[in-house]
Amino acid sequence: MQRTKPPFRADHVGSLLRPAVLHEARSKRAKGEMTAQALKEIEDREIARIIKKQEDVGLQAITDGEFRRSWWHLDFLWGLDGAEKHVMDTGIKFAAVNTRNEGVQVTGKLGMAKPHPMVDHFKFVAAQTKRTPKITIPAPSAIYGRPSMTPIHKQAYPDMDAFWADLGNAYSKAVRGFADAGCRYLQLDEVFIAMLCDAKYRDQMVKRGDDPEKLGPLYGDLINAAMSDIPSDMTITMHLCRGNYKSTFMGAGGYEAEAEVLFNRINVHGYFMEYDTERAGGFEPLRLLPKGKTVVLGLVTTKNGQLESKDTIKRRIDEAAKFVPLEQLALSPQCGFASTEEGNTLTEDEQWAKLSMIVEVADEVWG
Repeated sequence: MQRTKPPFRADHVGSLLRPAVLHEARSKRAKGEMTAQALKEIEDREIARIIKKQEDVGLQAITDGEFRRSWWHLDFLWGLDGAEKHVMDTGIKFAAVNTRNEGVQVTGKLGMAKPHPMVDHFKFVAAQTKRTPKITIPAPSAIYGRPSMTPIHKQAYPDMDAFWADLGNAYSKAVRGFADAGCRYLQLDEVFIAMLCDAKYRDQMVKRGDDPEKLGPLYGDLINAAMSDIPSDMTITMHLCRGNYKSTFMGAGGYEAEAEVLFNRINVHGYFMEYDTERAGGFEPLRLLPKGKTVVLGLVTTKNGQLESKDTIKRRIDEAAKFVPLEQLALSPQCGFASTEEGNTLTEDEQWAKLSMIVEVADEVWG
């Protein structure tokens, strides 16, 4: 049976490949060769185009492709009171490449005195579609979880307990701001609970003075704080991923290590779970999924353009259904197609072919 509320049987994580015209415009804006208003006009036009495209392939959840952002997480974090841009000595190390050397630093008390600037991004999408507009924002752990330590200025936070409390409150206000603007489908992108399933990453966190055993529950409680003031008809999902930058990744390891936190501690309504390669382990942890929650299986990779066979995807759905009822499952790509503006190494046509195939498979599996 198809679902009338999110997450949908055929869904997607959010980000889409940026077209050349947008890359050019953002580059001009960065050099001061274009006004903010001129850039916004191009963004508006391109977002309207991909909203229609999402509708045409049959998706029910509609995003702006994150076309107004450079990063999946930093643009949002820079919009919190007390957080600022930080230029690092080097980028973050991924399997085959280092990221750009931008980060976030905490220079004052974290807060959200007025609605986050991305509320306007949501409103634009909502005005352009009759389907369900969806906004994606980073989970609170994104401010802290990258392997190189986030600079948190001591005069702002001599005590980390106050930092975590303020971060949870800032997020609760931000999420409420989206809700007040009419948002009923919000996704928290959670990389760092998934990364805690990677032994090498856990070692990195120990080396910098953190206890990986405590981080999962802490990050989970921050998600609960973020959704502590939502209306009863609002759906909050979380997306789990082990890094996505120019088609490469940051970590590996099955969900077992954090399954208890994910399924029994966190109050989200659904989980977008990366499952496109053996890097994510098996489906066994899904046995812990509580009744009434949905797992959206990320079985279709966004890291290359090769189209998966429908039969392979259906076989994988059957495998997952050994651990959790088919009724509690849905299908999506494993991640966004462009978690950063650089995007992954596939074409726009290949991207849309994958999304279209997901809709077809969902129709065939769930009716």
